Amino acid sequence: MKLDKRINAFSKLGQQLPIAVRDPNHLLGHAAANAQHVNPWFTPENVLNAVDAIANEWLQPTELESWIKAYPEKYFNPPAAKTVGVVMAGNIPFVGFHDFLCALITGHKINVKLSSKDGDLMGAVAKILIEIEPAFADYIQIADGPIKGFDAVIATGSDSSVRYFDFYFRNYPSLIRGHRNGVALLTGNETSEELALLANDIFTYFGLGCRNVSKLLVPEGYNFNRLVDGMNSWKHLVNHHRYANNYEYNRTILIMNQSPHLDTGFVLIVPNENIDAPVATVNYQEYSGIHSAIDYINVNDSKVQCVATKTNIDHSRRVKFGDTQKPKLNDYSDGIDTIEFLGTLA
Repeated sequence: MKLDKRINAFSKLGQQLPIAVRDPNHLLGHAAANAQHVNPWFTPENVLNAVDAIANEWLQPTELESWIKAYPEKYFNPPAAKTVGVVMAGNIPFVGFHDFLCALITGHKINVKLSSKDGDLMGAVAKILIEIEPAFADYIQIADGPIKGFDAVIATGSDSSVRYFDFYFRNYPSLIRGHRNGVALLTGNETSEELALLANDIFTYFGLGCRNVSKLLVPEGYNFNRLVDGMNSWKHLVNHHRYANNYEYNRTILIMNQSPHLDTGFVLIVPNENIDAPVATVNYQEYSGIHSAIDYINVNDSKVQCVATKTNIDHSRRVKFGDTQKPKLNDYSDGIDTIEFLGTLA
């Protein structure tokens, strides 16, 4: 299949997805309505948010074309298509779409292992793409069990899953990703609008995404009052039973251990050096100077997916407040270029 046909098909997919997901009679709309019964974290709001981000940020023709032009033409015209096994995570809706897009746009075939938490959202997307361009039927396979018959693999999961992936896929070209989180670097001079945007970075998808901010780096003596004000638009999350259970559990543990924390009534702000934080919890750490904060980020870079800040720090995955869940096509997970990996498969 020619590259222009692939681009055209994904462009049409971008036009159809926002409509299909809102149509209860459509395959994707049905999957979206059912998703929260399979995975309570996949609320209709989160499913729609993910679809709209994919359609608006990735599947616009100009975005696709400029992304592709940054690479050698040969990356998208392999002499023989390889079969790429793609093991998808299930922490947020459509989390595996970017790998799906990368493998197919480079002219390869895919054998996809969906997460049991996916609720068949990606399966529905694959069917829509095949309806748009029937030639993709020969390129897409959804595995019922373990993926087999692949030449290379892209796998994403928890840190414990990574150890399994490393062993299981040790004899194949592989791109394996573990667990990461977003970090926010604050100066104390953020506006109310910027703090509200940071709240979006923290709470979108209940904070379950690898790009969600789970750790705050703040200057010594930082006053959290204005940040909490910016977070208040998200206090409705405590009405979600899974989120509320996590909030109450983590709150109880902190109280029993007499651990210092700030309880806002819907999120716990905890002094903790760890980047990863439980659901309904945000860790923070004070810094004495901006350079010590930057040193912390650099030392822990293997655990950092992106850095949200208004400062001009030199970091390849730095984003503005409010943009952690709006990655561009070339904002690759873990900073590893997926197109470079796929385009150079021997």
